[in-house]
Amino acid sequence: MVQYAVTLKDGDWTVFSDGQAIEHGLSRSAAVQMAKDLAFEAEERGDEVELLIQSYYGALSRRLTGGPDL
Repeated sequence: MVQYAVTLKDGDWTVFSDGQAIEHGLSRSAAVQMAKDLAFEAEERGDEVELLIQSYYGALSRRLTGGPDL
């Protein structure tokens, strides 16, 4: 499983991949789009994906998708 997350860190919206920051200093919308694009690419490879996105108010949404076709 691959995990992508978008959170507010040190005043900047940051995209994480498996717990490692891969891009920071983005607007929230740009960070969310980047994470969704990365998740889509992972799903295309057949990976299961967990996508975590923080709202402006701190709430976290979670989505699980992908995986091999059976």
